[in-house]
Amino acid sequence: MKPFRTHRGRVAPLDRVNIDTDQIIPKQFLKRIERTGFGQFLFYDWRFAADGKKSANFVLDEPRYEGASILVAGKNFGCGSSREHAVWALADFGFRAVISSSFADIFANNGTKNGFLTVRLSEDEAAELMRRAQEVNAYRLTIDLEQCEVRDDQGFEAKFPIDGFVRHCLLNGLDDIGLTLQHEAEIAAYEALHPPAAAR
Repeated sequence: MKPFRTHRGRVAPLDRVNIDTDQIIPKQFLKRIERTGFGQFLFYDWRFAADGKKSANFVLDEPRYEGASILVAGKNFGCGSSREHAVWALADFGFRAVISSSFADIFANNGTKNGFLTVRLSEDEAAELMRRAQEVNAYRLTIDLEQCEVRDDQGFEAKFPIDGFVRHCLLNGLDDIGLTLQHEAEIAAYEALHPPAAAR
C-alpha cells in the first residue's frame, strides 16, 4: 500500500451532503474482482444520463477540475452500504483524499485499508474550502499527515483529528496484511516449532 505522508493537489468541490456509496459507485458496476477500473463509473448516475451520454455541468467534468486529487464534499460522506468499491472508485479516478465535516465510519475504515485519507474538519472550515475551490481557479491544497494539517497558499490552515493507529498505518503504508507481515520472523519461528500433522 502506498504510504500517505504529504500530498499537494488540485481540489474539486462536490457541494452535496449525505453522498452514499451507491452514488459513489452504483451497484451495477460491482462485478469486477480487481481494485482497478472503477474510476470510469465514479458518480455515474450524476455524470451520465440514462442513454449513457454525459450529463451537462457535473463538477468533476469541468475542465478547471481536471486532474483533481482532493475532493471536498458535504457532511456524512460515504454513508449507505459498506462497499469497499467506493474507495477503489475514488482512488482509481485519481483522488488521494476526501475532506468533509463527517464521514460514515465504515467508509473511513475502508479508506484506511486502502491508503486513502479521510480528513475531518469543522463545518465552517470545510465550507470555506468548498468556497475557495469554487471561486479560485486551479485551487490547490496541501494535506500534511505528519503534522495533521491542511493548508493552502492563501493563508488557510487547519488541524484535523485522526486516530494514532490509523495515522501510523497510513504514514507507513500498512494494510492488514502489511501489519501482519511486520511479525513475519515470529510467525516463521512459531511455524517451525509446530510442523503440520502430516510431517510429524
